[in-house]
Amino acid sequence: MGNKFDLLNPKQQEAVFHTEGPLLVLAGAGSGKTRVLTHRIAYLIEEKGVNPWNIMAITFTNKAAAEMRERVDQIVGFGSESIWVSTFHSSCVRILRRHIDRLGYDTSFTIYDTDDQRTLMKQIFKRLQVDTKQFKERSVLGRISSLKNEMIRPDEALTNAGGDFGEKKIAELYGEYQKALKNNNALDFDDLLVKTVELFEADQEVLAYYQNRFRYIMVDEYQDTNMVQFKLVDLLAGKYRNICVVGDDDQSIYKFRGADIENILSFEKAFPGAQVIKLEQNYRSTQNILNAANEVIRNNRGRKDKTLWTANGEGERVRLAQFDTAYEEADYIACDIKAESAKENSPFSDFAVLYRTNAQSRLLEEKMILHSIPYRLVGGVNFYQRKEIKDILSYLKTIANGQDDLAVQRIVNVPKRGIGATSMGRVTAFASAGGMSFYDALLRVKAVPSIGKAADKIGVFTEQIEDFKARLGELSLKELIEEILENTGYRKEIEAEGEVEAETRLQNIQELINKAVAYWDNEENPTLDGFLEEVALVADVDSMDESENRVVLMTLHSAKGLEFPHVYLSGMEDGLFPSSMSIMSDDGDAVEEERRLCYVGITRARERLTLTAARQRMTNGETRFSRLSRFVEEIPPLLLDRQNKPSSFEKRGTGAGGSGLHFAEDEFDDSGLPWGDEFEPGFGSRPSGRQNGRFGDGQGSLSSSGSSWSGNSSWGGGWGGSSVSSGDWDRSTEGFTVPKRPAGFSAFGQKPNAYASKTSSPAPSFGKQFTVQKAGSLDYKAGDRVCHIKFGEGTVKNIVDGGKDYEVTVDFDRAGIKKMFASFAKLKKL
Repeated sequence: MGNKFDLLNPKQQEAVFHTEGPLLVLAGAGSGKTRVLTHRIAYLIEEKGVNPWNIMAITFTNKAAAEMRERVDQIVGFGSESIWVSTFHSSCVRILRRHIDRLGYDTSFTIYDTDDQRTLMKQIFKRLQVDTKQFKERSVLGRISSLKNEMIRPDEALTNAGGDFGEKKIAELYGEYQKALKNNNALDFDDLLVKTVELFEADQEVLAYYQNRFRYIMVDEYQDTNMVQFKLVDLLAGKYRNICVVGDDDQSIYKFRGADIENILSFEKAFPGAQVIKLEQNYRSTQNILNAANEVIRNNRGRKDKTLWTANGEGERVRLAQFDTAYEEADYIACDIKAESAKENSPFSDFAVLYRTNAQSRLLEEKMILHSIPYRLVGGVNFYQRKEIKDILSYLKTIANGQDDLAVQRIVNVPKRGIGATSMGRVTAFASAGGMSFYDALLRVKAVPSIGKAADKIGVFTEQIEDFKARLGELSLKELIEEILENTGYRKEIEAEGEVEAETRLQNIQELINKAVAYWDNEENPTLDGFLEEVALVADVDSMDESENRVVLMTLHSAKGLEFPHVYLSGMEDGLFPSSMSIMSDDGDAVEEERRLCYVGITRARERLTLTAARQRMTNGETRFSRLSRFVEEIPPLLLDRQNKPSSFEKRGTGAGGSGLHFAEDEFDDSGLPWGDEFEPGFGSRPSGRQNGRFGDGQGSLSSSGSSWSGNSSWGGGWGGSSVSSGDWDRSTEGFTVPKRPAGFSAFGQKPNAYASKTSSPAPSFGKQFTVQKAGSLDYKAGDRVCHIKFGEGTVKNIVDGGKDYEVTVDFDRAGIKKMFASFAKLKKL
C-alpha cells in the first residue's frame, strides 16, 4: 500500500479498506469524510483491481461533485475519467437520456425549471378555471413535489384525499400537470428521480445493466436523502450490495426539503449485515468547541451515539454574551469583530455570523454598515433588497409624496389587480405628454386615451393611497404598514404562496415593522419621511467593498459544509432558536431537528465560538422577553466564558433599606428581564406604537418597554428585601411575562407606606432621571472619534454645558450631524 493510505487515521483506514458488503460510515463534523471517499476509490482501483468503470460516487451538489472529481483525479490519475462521479439528478439525466423511451417519452425530453413549472401550472389553472383565491400555483407545485418525493402517484393521491376537498383538488391538478408534462415531452426536477426509479422497476433489463456496471456504489451526505433517493440506491445496489454511505445523522437538517433521517438511522435494517464505522476525530475545531457540540447533541434521542474529539488542543472556552436588546447584541457583534480583526490582524473573511432566520440579518447588516465593516450575505438577499421589503417601502414612498415613479410603478399591480402592461404603457405616455408624474397620471386615469376597464382597477389603487395619505396624522408607522398589508390584500397574496416561503417573507416584513417601531419610539418627532430617510441611509450598500475580504452573514442552513476561524451564533433564545413553531409542534422530532441545526452551527467554528442572545427582542412590532436558549443551557458552565456586561437588574445598586433587585454577579441571567436601561429621556419610556407616554399607573402595571426608575437609582426594598431568582418569573413558551408580585406589595416591590420608612430610599420617580455629567467625567472631547449604538462612528464637533446635562454634537460618518445629551447618547470613545 502507498503512503497515501498511511496518512489516514485508523478509523479512516478501516472505512477505506472495507470494500465488500454494505457499509455505513458515520462521519462526524470535520472528520475528513471526503478524504475517506476519495481514498476508498483509489484503494478499490489500485489495491483491489476494480475497473474504474464499475465505480459510482454520488453526492448532492454540483460543487461537491466537482470537488470530489478533482480530488479523485489527483489521487487516482489515469483511468479516473471512467469513474461515475455525479449528483443524483445528473446521474438520472444520463440514464434517462438513454432509456426513457421505454416509458413512452422521447430521449430528447426537456427539463423544466421552476419558472417553466409555474407557467405550465398557470395554463392548467386557466383551462380548469381554478379559483386562484383558494389555490396558488406555487403552493400547489410545492405539494406535488412533496407527493413525488414520497413516491405517491396522482391516482394514489386522489384515493388518499378521501373527502378532503383541498387534497382532492391538488390530486386532480397533479394528474393534469403530469399529463401536460408528458404531452410536452418534459420532466421537472423531481421527475428525474421518480422516472428513473419507475424505469428500473418496470424494466429488469435496464436495471440489470446498471447493477452490473455499478458494482461499487458510494453515497455522500446520506443523511439528506429522501424516499426516492433511497429507493434508487437500493435498486442499484440490489445485486452486489457493495454500497457505502457516508453521512452524519447529527447533521440532518433538511427535513423541510423532504430529507428523511430514518434512511441513515435504519441503514442496518435496510441492508442486513452492514458494518458501521464511526469517524469521531475532528480536524477542524478545538476540544472546547467540540465538547460544547457533544453536550448539546447528546440530548437528542433519535441519533446514533458518537463523541467528537481532536488533537488540536483545548482552545478557548466558548464565549457567551447576553444583552438587554437585540440592538445591543448586533452592536456588540460588529464592534467585537472590528476589535478582534484589528488585534489579531485577521481578515474580515475569517469571521462569520450565523442566525436562525433571514429576518435577523437586518440589524446585523445595519451595524456592519454603520461600523464600516465590509460584509456579504450568503444564501440570501440584502434585507432592503428583498422583494417584500422593496414592495412595502415603495408603498410608503408613494404615500409620502407620490412623485417617485419607480416606487409607484412597482406597486400599482402589487398585489395583482389585473392592470396589464398595455394599460401601464398608456398611463406612462399620458404622463409624459402632460409633463406630470406617473402617480398624477393615475389620479387622472379617466382622461387617459383607450384605458378602458383598467381605469376602475387603477381607481381602487389610488383611492387606497389617498386614504393612507389622509390618515398619516393618526397612524403610527407600525399601524400604517399593517393596514397596507391588510387593506391591499398583500398579506393574503403572500400567505397563498406556500407555508415555508410565506413564513419567511412575513418574518421579513415583521422585521421591517420592528425597525419602524424602533424609529418611532426613539425619535423626538418621528415622521414617515424621516423613517424613509433613515432606511435609505442604512440600505445604501453601493459603496461596500466587493472584495472577498468581508464578514460572512448567513443562516445556519446555509452554513452547512463551511468553516471559519471565528463564528458568532446570534439570537440564542428560546422561541427564536429553537423556534416557537418547533417548541409547539406535535412532531417530536421538531426540536431535535433544531438541535441538530445548533450542532451544525457550533461545529462551523475552528478557533473561537461566540454565542449571543437578547433578553428582549422586537417581534411583530412588540417587545418579546425571552429566556436563554435551551441549547445554551445544555452546555456545562465550565465550558463557557461569559463576556457581557451585567443586566439592568445587576446594575441597580443596593439601597439602605434592603438588598434591592439584583442577581449575583456569578449567576448568568436567563430570565428575560422585562426592562432595560437604553431608554429615551423624558416622562418614562414610550411603549411600542406610541400608545402612551409613561411606564405605569401605580396600579401594578408594568410596561414591556421600560422602567420607571432611574438606571442609577439606589432605591432598596426589593420583594421583601430579598434578591430575585429565576423562580420569581412566570415562564411561558414564548418567553417570560412580568414578575409574580407577592400579595400586599406594590408594583415597585414595596409594602404600603414603605416609601415613608426612614430606612427606605426615596420613591422612584416616574420618568428616567438625568445623570448629570461634568466635563471632567466625560471620557471624550471635541475632535475625538466616538461610536454610537444606532448611528455608528463619528467625530465629536462640540460639547456645550446645558445645565443638567451636556449637549454633544457629533458628525457621524453615515448619519451626518446629530445633537444629543451626553447621559443618553452613551457614546464610546474609539
